[in-house]
Amino acid sequence: MKLTDARLLDLTILAVAAVSLACLGLLNGYMQFVFGLVAVWTILCTGLNVFYGLTGLVSLGQVGFFAAGAYAHAILVQAGLSFWLALPAAAIVAALIGCVLAIPAVRMGGPFLAMVTIAFAFIIEHLAIEWRGLTGGQNGLFGFDQPSPFGYTFTETNLFALAIILAAAGLLAYRRLSVSGWGIAMAALRDQEISAGSLGYDPIRTKFAAFAIAAGAAGLAGGLFAQMMQFIAPSNFVLSQSILFLFAVILGGAGTVLGPLVGAAVAVMLPEYLAGLAEYRLLFFGALLVAVLLIAPRGVVGTVAAFLPRRSDPVAPADPAQVMAFITPTDRQTLTVTDLGITFGGVRAVNGATFEAKPGEVTAVIGPNGAGKTTLLNMVSGFYRPGEGRIETAGQNIAGWTMHATARIGIARTYQATRLFGALTAEENVIAGFPRGAFGGIFTALGTPERRAMARGLLDLVGYRGDPATRASDLPHVDRRLIEIARALAMRPGVLLLDEPAAGLMQGDKRALADLLRRLADTGIAVVLVEHDMELVMGISDRILALDAGEPIAFDTPAVIRSDARVIAAYLGEGTLSVPGRVLAHEPGAIDRLVARNLCAGYGAADVLQSVSLHVRQGEMVALLGANGAGKSTFLRTVAGLMAPTSGQIVMDNADIHGLPPHQIVDRGLVLVPEGRQVFPELTVAQNIELGAYRRKTQPEPGELEALLTRFPRLRDRLHHPAGLLSGGEQQMMAIARGLMSQPRLLLLDEPSLGLAPAMIEELYAILAELRDDGITILLVDQMASLALAASDRGYILEQGRIVAEGSAADLLADDALISAYLGGGEARAEAAQ
Repeated sequence: MKLTDARLLDLTILAVAAVSLACLGLLNGYMQFVFGLVAVWTILCTGLNVFYGLTGLVSLGQVGFFAAGAYAHAILVQAGLSFWLALPAAAIVAALIGCVLAIPAVRMGGPFLAMVTIAFAFIIEHLAIEWRGLTGGQNGLFGFDQPSPFGYTFTETNLFALAIILAAAGLLAYRRLSVSGWGIAMAALRDQEISAGSLGYDPIRTKFAAFAIAAGAAGLAGGLFAQMMQFIAPSNFVLSQSILFLFAVILGGAGTVLGPLVGAAVAVMLPEYLAGLAEYRLLFFGALLVAVLLIAPRGVVGTVAAFLPRRSDPVAPADPAQVMAFITPTDRQTLTVTDLGITFGGVRAVNGATFEAKPGEVTAVIGPNGAGKTTLLNMVSGFYRPGEGRIETAGQNIAGWTMHATARIGIARTYQATRLFGALTAEENVIAGFPRGAFGGIFTALGTPERRAMARGLLDLVGYRGDPATRASDLPHVDRRLIEIARALAMRPGVLLLDEPAAGLMQGDKRALADLLRRLADTGIAVVLVEHDMELVMGISDRILALDAGEPIAFDTPAVIRSDARVIAAYLGEGTLSVPGRVLAHEPGAIDRLVARNLCAGYGAADVLQSVSLHVRQGEMVALLGANGAGKSTFLRTVAGLMAPTSGQIVMDNADIHGLPPHQIVDRGLVLVPEGRQVFPELTVAQNIELGAYRRKTQPEPGELEALLTRFPRLRDRLHHPAGLLSGGEQQMMAIARGLMSQPRLLLLDEPSLGLAPAMIEELYAILAELRDDGITILLVDQMASLALAASDRGYILEQGRIVAEGSAADLLADDALISAYLGGGEARAEAAQ
C-alpha cells in the first residue's frame, strides 16, 4: 500500500460500511444474516491478514481461536455477564491463548509453524467435545440473551449492523497499523527477517504481537458468531474452516487493506449463489484458489490495484545541507575489535581478528575467498555470536549481542546480496530505517511528511534517480544497492558496515560510490568496508585489515598493504605449494575446443562480462584469473548455459552452443564443476559419482568407477558414506570425479581450492596435473593464481569484466598485470582494454 492512498482507503471503507448498513433495511432476514456473517469473516480475516499478509506467517489453526472466542463469549453470557463485557472478554481470552501459543511458535516458520497451529486447532476441538461440563460437549451451548443497551433490546438486524461497524473499524485499524512502525516491522520481517533485525526490529516481539492481534480478532469474531447463531457446537469449528479463512485472505489479496473484505464476501456469498455445489465447496474453492494464484497471484484487490493509476503525491526532498546534518553523528563512535574469533564445526573461520575503525575514516577488510571477511562483519553486526574476543563501541562490549540490539546502539550494515523489503517502495524501505527498531504507537504512521522528505533526500544523496514510489522488487541491481545504503544511513549510524557495495556496479557507478563513501566518512561516521574491487579500496581507505583463511596478516595503510609480501602471497597463492610439471612431451592440439567471441553477460541491467574473447585448445589446461567480482564465475556459468549471454558467441567443436539449455550443453561434452562443490549430501559418494553419467548415451562400464577411485584414492574407503559427511577436500575430489564420469570433452573447474587446507590443495593439484597430462581439456578458475598458472599451459587475466592480459603461464607469472588485477593499480590497463 502506498503511503498516499490512506485517505482514499479510509473513505472507501466508510462508504462500503454505510452502503452495507443501508442494505440491511432492504434485505430479508436470511440475507441480513449472510451480510452479518460476511462481517464476522472480515473481522477474523483482518486479523489473519496481519499474521499472514503483513508478517508472512502461516496459521492453519485460526478456527481454534475462533472457537475459543465463541465459547468464552457464550459461557460468560450464560453466566450473567453483560454482552458488552463478554464480547471484548472473548477477544482478550483468545489473544491470551495466542500469546501462550506464541511462546514456542514464534521461533518457528514455514511448515513447522503451520503444524503447531493445526495441532492447536485439534486440541481446541477435542476440548470442546470432551469438556462437557463447560462446553456442553457435542450438544453445544445455546440460548444467549441479546444485548439491551439503555433498556433497548437488540434485534437481529441491530446485531448484524454492529458486526458491520466492527468489521469497518477492523479494516480502518489495519490500515493504520500497516503504515505504523509496528506494521513496517511486520512487513520487513515478512520480506527479509535478517535485514529487519539489522534495522533494530526485534523479530520475536514482532511475531508475538502479530500472533496476539490475529488471535484477538478471531476471538472477537467468534463472540459475534456465537451471538448471531444462538447456538454453537464443535461441528461449527472444524479444521477445514481454517483453510477457508486463509483462502479468503489470499483470494482477496494478502497484505492489502480491502483484501479481507473481498475474500470474506466471496467465501461466504459464493456458496449462496451456487447452492447446488455447496457440498463440494472445498473442491470448488481449491480450484478457484489455484486459478487465482495462477492468474492473479496478488489476489483480487492486489491485481486490480496494479492497474489503477497512481495518485501523484509530490514531496520535495530535504535540502542536501539538512541531509548531511541529519546523518552527521552527534556522538562519534569508535569500533574496536580485539582478538575476535569464531569456529564452525571445528573449522576456525576467524581467529584473532584485531582492528580499530575510527570516526571519520574508511577502514577496509580485504582477503581472498574464504578469508572470513563477511564472517567478521556478521559477528560485529550481531548475526553471529563470536566464540571469543571483544567488540567495543559506545563504551560497551557488544560481543554476543543480538542484531536488533546492535543496530539500536548505532551500527548499521548492508549485505553482499541486497536485502531490501521487496513489497515496500524505495521510499518506504528508507523510512523503515528511521526508528532504529523503536516501534512507536501501534496506529501512529511512520511515514510523516518530514520523514518522507528526509527519505527522498537520502535517496538523492546516494545517487538514486528513480521513482521513490517504485516497489523494491521491481528495481534493477544498481538501484537496490543505492537504496540499501540510504536505508542504513536513515538509522543515523555511528558505525557503517558495507559488504561488497560495489559488486555488480559499472565503473562510473563505482566512482560515484567511492566519492559517496568518502563523504560519509568525512561526516564522522566510522565506515568499515568489505570490498573486492581493489581500485576502490586502495583509493578511499585510510587503513586496511588483510585476512587470509581467517587469520589477520596485516593492518596498515593502503600503500603498505599493497606491497606487503604476505598479502600478495594470500591473493596469488605464493608459498611452498608446488605442482608437478608435464611429465610427457605433450603439446596441446591445434584444434580449438572452445571459443568465446565478444561475450557479454550479467545480472539485470549491467553486464558483468564486457566483450570477453578467449579460446581453449584441445588438451590444454587454461587458467582464467582475476579478483573476486571480475567475472570469472560469470563466464563459466554463461558458457555452461546457466546464464544467458546478452551478446557474443560461444563455439564448442565448431558448433554454436550459446543460448542452449544446460542439459544440451552437457550432452555436447562440456561439464562444469561449480564453486562450492554442490554435492548431494544425502546420497552416497558412489551415487554422487554415478549421477555424472546421467546424460551419457552409454551406461558406465564396471571398470570406470574403479578407475576414478584409483585416481582419487581418498574416496575408496568412503564410497558408501553420505557425501555430506566428507571433508571439503574430499567433496571437491568427488565433484571432479562426478564431472569426469560424464566423459567430458571440456571440463570447467570453478575455484577447486576454495576453503581447503594447504596439504589438500597440493594433493588436489597433483591430481589436476595428472588429468592435464592425460590430455583432458580443462578451463580452470582458482583464487590461487600462482598455483593455477604453475599447472596451466596458458592463462587469461580478467579485470572488471574484460581481458587485460593473456599469454603463456610463465609470461603471466612475470606480468605486473597479475598483481594489479588482485591488489589494484590496473584501472588504466582495464580502460585501455575497452
